[in-house]
Amino acid sequence: MSKLEEARRYEAREENAIPADDRPLFHLTPRTGWMNDPNGLCYYQGAYHLFYQYYPYDTIWGPMHWGHAVTTDLLHWDYLPCALAPDTDADDAGCFSGTAVPAPDGRLLLLYTGVQRVGPGQDDTKQMQCLAAGDGIDFVKDAANPVIGEDLLPEGGSAVDFRDPKIWYEDGLYRCVVSTRDKTAQGSILLYESPDARHWTYRTTLDRCNGEYGKMWECPDFFPLEDRQVLIVSPQEMEATPDGEFHAGYGVVALVGRYDKAGARFTREWVQTLDSGLDFYAPQSVVAPDGRRILIGWMENWETVNRTPRRHRWFGRMSLPREAFLREGRLCLRPVRELETLWQDTLTRRETLDGDAAWEGVSGRRLDLTVTLDLAASPDCRRFTLRFAEDGCHHTDIAWDAAAATLVLDRSLCGIRQDFPNRREVPVAPRDGKLVLRLILDSDCMELFVNDGERVLSAIIETPVEADGLSLHSEGAAALDLVLHHLG
Repeated sequence: MSKLEEARRYEAREENAIPADDRPLFHLTPRTGWMNDPNGLCYYQGAYHLFYQYYPYDTIWGPMHWGHAVTTDLLHWDYLPCALAPDTDADDAGCFSGTAVPAPDGRLLLLYTGVQRVGPGQDDTKQMQCLAAGDGIDFVKDAANPVIGEDLLPEGGSAVDFRDPKIWYEDGLYRCVVSTRDKTAQGSILLYESPDARHWTYRTTLDRCNGEYGKMWECPDFFPLEDRQVLIVSPQEMEATPDGEFHAGYGVVALVGRYDKAGARFTREWVQTLDSGLDFYAPQSVVAPDGRRILIGWMENWETVNRTPRRHRWFGRMSLPREAFLREGRLCLRPVRELETLWQDTLTRRETLDGDAAWEGVSGRRLDLTVTLDLAASPDCRRFTLRFAEDGCHHTDIAWDAAAATLVLDRSLCGIRQDFPNRREVPVAPRDGKLVLRLILDSDCMELFVNDGERVLSAIIETPVEADGLSLHSEGAAALDLVLHHLG
C-alpha cells in the first residue's frame, strides 16, 4: 500500500469516530488528526477547494500531507480524500505549503514545497517547489520534480528556507511568488514565471523585510485589490511596535502598494497587520465567481500549539472566510455575506446602559452579534465592555477605553490553564461617531470585526460550551443598539 493509499484509508475510517457536534459549525477542521496552513484555496469546477497541511495520524505536527475539503457556500464543507503524501525523493520529508490553479486544459495544478532529506539529522533538509496535476481528487506528481530547485534561487537565497509558492495564471503565463531567507536571516519574496508550470525562470525579488516586520516571511500571497496590489506575508520573529499595530511573535502583514506588471516592480505605500488577535496565521485568498477577494487563515498560533490541550480527535481549524476590501488607506476584512444564510431567531434592542446588563435571549455560543455604541449620544461613556462565553467561573472580555481610544481583547478567564498570551490591546477610534463591534462565535472560535472590518481580532477560547452567557458593562451612560442572530 502506498503512503497516499494508507492515509486515505486511515482518514476515512477515523472520520467515522468523530461526531458532527464535536466540531465547530462552520469553521473547517481536519478530517482527523492535525491541521495547519491553508493550501491551494481555489475555485474549480463549480466549488471552492481548500487543501491544508495535514498529519492524519496524530493531533501533533508530523510528516506533512495535504488534506482536502470542498464547499459551494464557504460554510458547509465536505471532505475529499487526502491529496498528497510525502512519497517521492523530491518530498520525502514532507509536502509543505503551496497553492492551486486551474489550468486552461481543465486540470487542477498544485504547486507545493517538497522537503528533501540531505543528511541524518531531523533538520538536515532543503526545500524546493514541486508540481502535481489532477482532476480535483487524484493528483499525479510531476516526474521532473522539483520544478523550481535551488539552482533557481538568486544569489544569497537559501534552500533551507525556500517555500510556500503562490501560483496564478495570467496573460498566457504561470507566475508564482515564493518565500526565502538569506544568510543574514532576512526574509524576501521571489517572483518566478513559466509558460507551462514546469519550466520556471526567476524574474525578480518583489520585496524583503530589510530588518523590519520579522525575519523569515512565510506563506506569501500577491494579488490586485481594487486600484492597489497587495502582498501578504506571515513573518516569524516579529517585534511588537509601540503604536499597537503589530504584536510580537508570528503575525500576518499586508504590504499594500502599486505594481508595475511589465517591469515586475512592487512599490509599498503602506504596511499593516491583517489580524490583531491571538490566533491567526498563513492566510490564502481566492477570487470568487462574483469578483470578491475571499481570504481564509489558520486559526491557531505557532507559539502555543504545542502546549494547547488536545480535546478532540482532531486539532486545528480555519478561520471564517472573509471578504477583503480597501477603505481610506486600510485593507479591511468582513465576514463573507454567505454567513447571513445561517441567521436564526434575530433579536434587536436599543438601550441606554449605565452599569451592567444582561437580557433574556441575548446569549449563545453560535451567534452573530453586532453592538453599536453611539458616541454622540454617549458623551459620558468612559469605558464599555462586551462580555461573552460567560458563566460563574469563565468569561472573555472586549473592552473599549474612550480616553485612550484602545480596544482590549482579554481571554484570561476563558478557562485556559497554560501561561499563554491572553490579551491584545489595539488602537481603535470611533468611525463617524460610532463604535461598531461585530462578534462571530462558533463554539470555541471567536472573531471580532471592528468598524466594519477596519480591525479583526481572532482567538480560540478554551471555555466549556455550556458557558453561553453574554452581558454588557459601561462606565458612564452608553447609548447602544444590539442586533443578535443565532446561527444554525
